[in-house]
Amino acid sequence: MLTDKSHTDLLIYVAQCYYEQGRTQEDIGSELHLTRWKVGRLLDEARSAGLVEIRIVHPQARRTHLEIAMRSRFGLRECVVVPGPDAPDVDGRHVATAAANYLKTNASWITTLGVSWGNTLQHIAAVLPAGWTSGIEVIQANGGVSRSVHPTRAANIVTSIAHSGHGRATLLPVPAIVERIETRNALYEEGFVEDVLSRARKADALLFSLGALGPTSVLVESGAITPAELTLLEAAGACGDVLAHYITSNGEIAYDDIDKRTVGLSLDDVRNANCAIAVAAGRRKVPVVNGALVSGLCSVLITDEPTAQAVLEQ
Repeated sequence: MLTDKSHTDLLIYVAQCYYEQGRTQEDIGSELHLTRWKVGRLLDEARSAGLVEIRIVHPQARRTHLEIAMRSRFGLRECVVVPGPDAPDVDGRHVATAAANYLKTNASWITTLGVSWGNTLQHIAAVLPAGWTSGIEVIQANGGVSRSVHPTRAANIVTSIAHSGHGRATLLPVPAIVERIETRNALYEEGFVEDVLSRARKADALLFSLGALGPTSVLVESGAITPAELTLLEAAGACGDVLAHYITSNGEIAYDDIDKRTVGLSLDDVRNANCAIAVAAGRRKVPVVNGALVSGLCSVLITDEPTAQAVLEQ
């Protein structure tokens, strides 16, 4: 019988029996001549004293303390923070899974969804299960036709999300960034372009990733941004893009000439969206995540623990 041991020893013994050996509170109480209620109180005391630490280690377990801090700091409607990847995850597959779960959880009110494109959105489309919702309309929110040998798969992303949601896709088959302002203006005079963008503006939710600045970004690889333009953007203080709009650290347009050639929803459209869901994680994306947050470019952020911590430390 161990009730004559020190109280700390008793707490440790009870905790080890329950958490490590899997014994029931009734069994432990019978051995120690204690009631089940008393054993439960000892387990609560062991946790309060720091002798027991309970952690949920599933890769999608949320970090609620960081979510609360992010909502408070940036006035977010919601924030989803999941653990960082065990290994370098440049494609953000772990946050893509979190975003897919968010869509499934909120499927009851998302009947129209505007989407952008990119690697993260491709992963979201891949992990959304068939039947995650029914009858949804998915609308492409910015141009995505490639100007290089690297396909963007923008149309595939939109149609995949719509197909798995037993709905329909509305595509915008134009480039993300055109070569001349006159070309962009001419496209906006086309009825189908304005119709698609009008649908995206009115969507229940807008889903997009935040793009890092650099030569490996999908906008550079697709030919939407040339190496020379990338140099100009870097010199102008760009930190990344939101729906192909390159922003500075305070969320302003970094380079006006390039932005005037961008086809899709504007940053004001994003700010005025019914629900703007941004998905991003990784060290390279910390600047653009911060820029989007401080300028009100998302009402929901889905990210991971290292990214949220880095943003809060800035």
